[in-house]
Amino acid sequence: MTALLVALAIGALVLVWLAGAPLLRRRRRGRLLASPPTGRERAALARSRAWRRLPRALRPRLAARVRVFLAERQFVGCGGLAVSDDMRTEIATQACLLILNRSEHVFDELRSILVYPDEFVVRDDVEEHGVVTERERTLAGQSWDTSRILLSWRDVRDSGDGYNVVIHEFAHYLDHEEGAANGAPLLDGPRDYARWAEVMQQAFAALEARTEAGEDTLLDPYAVEDEAEFFAVASEAFFELPRELRAEHPQLYAELAGFYRLDPALW
Repeated sequence: MTALLVALAIGALVLVWLAGAPLLRRRRRGRLLASPPTGRERAALARSRAWRRLPRALRPRLAARVRVFLAERQFVGCGGLAVSDDMRTEIATQACLLILNRSEHVFDELRSILVYPDEFVVRDDVEEHGVVTERERTLAGQSWDTSRILLSWRDVRDSGDGYNVVIHEFAHYLDHEEGAANGAPLLDGPRDYARWAEVMQQAFAALEARTEAGEDTLLDPYAVEDEAEFFAVASEAFFELPRELRAEHPQLYAELAGFYRLDPALW
């Protein structure tokens, strides 16, 4: 009987905590945003590549998102790397572009960003024809799970010309929001999913055909690995080469503009 009462009490406490956690988070964020940014924070933002490209009208909103992001997440330097304030701000600014006009709660489960000096090696298991083998992969970034993202600082620093590892990995994170990493993130309704699927499948097939023919393409051929990679690579081009993407793939650009609720080709 005593054990049952203890279990019930623990269960009640857990329910109270679960119910109160969102309220506590809102209050913490409210207090954080009520205070003006420090000179150090403003200086770090001003040095951010993503910040400099953004229209002035959007900067206050992005600054608020970045401030919350940095306050609620831990940055861990790996392989001897010391993560500076500028490095943290650069990563946060690029990541928050993806949720600038979307829900601020998308990254709530994300707890840490692990930053390596350069590409890093991961080991995992792969199954083929019923046989499971261990493999090693050298990566520039990885969305490990909903609580961690791994990044190579050299690749963050060398972003450009359609390549952006932060956008890529955080697009994967958004892809998980719907429940599975399948290239179809959380959309508004059935009609949106139907249109999204049609546009993405057509663009995927066209890129696959051009890649197999050995043609140069705006989108990185890595996009045809699967639908999840296609969404992540297309997101990179959307933010890094928006005018080129709109000109070459207008329907794809329109779907991404609708999803991100942004139009970077006008910036």
